[in-house]
Amino acid sequence: MLSLIFVFLLIETTSRPLFFNADFFIMTKLSVNINKIATLRNSRGGNNPSVLQAAIDVQRFGADGVTIHPRPDERHIRYQDAREIKPVILTELNIEGNCREQKFIDLVLEVRPDQVTLVPDAEGQLTSDHGWDTVRHRDYLTEMIQTFKSAGIRTSIFCDPTLSMVAGAAETGTDRIELYTEAYARSYPFSPEKAIQPYLAAAEEARILGLGINAGHDLDLHNLEYFSRHIPWLKEVSIGHALICDAIYLGLENVIQLYKRRLQHTG
Repeated sequence: MLSLIFVFLLIETTSRPLFFNADFFIMTKLSVNINKIATLRNSRGGNNPSVLQAAIDVQRFGADGVTIHPRPDERHIRYQDAREIKPVILTELNIEGNCREQKFIDLVLEVRPDQVTLVPDAEGQLTSDHGWDTVRHRDYLTEMIQTFKSAGIRTSIFCDPTLSMVAGAAETGTDRIELYTEAYARSYPFSPEKAIQPYLAAAEEARILGLGINAGHDLDLHNLEYFSRHIPWLKEVSIGHALICDAIYLGLENVIQLYKRRLQHTG
């Protein structure tokens, strides 16, 4: 009887069709990117703030994972940071980076994070600003995906919200894609409905093709809830810059909880 009442209340309190499948009940995970902690540390030398302690603390404060993105010049996260962080991970470790760098491939295979996210950064790039051309680079990405999956590492490809790029990613054998959300964040203040449309279409296509969906880049306290509510089968968001900026004013523990609340909804 209580089960029937629960179902009735769900139907009555949601304006959307209710589908009883695994995707509907997914709780989107928050993975905190701690690159900016490393940037601050590197600006003065030494070990203050400690990147290792930050990895410990974000998990203690409620994050579902830790993301790091080492680059060849090690201007923020250093390769040694990845080695030191892995033993303190109690949730999940996601390492992002450019798999065209052999140093990056070697690091991932050595550390064996829970997930590797392949990002097509150019050398010296300030921040990630586009997804992979999964059609043009399909064979190469297929090889890299197989390399990491053979080591037991879940794989994700940084992807623009374009149907052909999503379909191309599926052909590589990747487990997930990470939708590059800068365009959404830029358009959201003017028209949330228009901003979400290409992402919703890409997410629907990914779901049809059996891909898990992550998202990241410029998601923040203002636009995150709308994005996750419209794509309730979203598995994970990776957030760094905005979250760390908010933490300067509001405190890291409080900010992590605020971000997690933006991800709590019933679709």
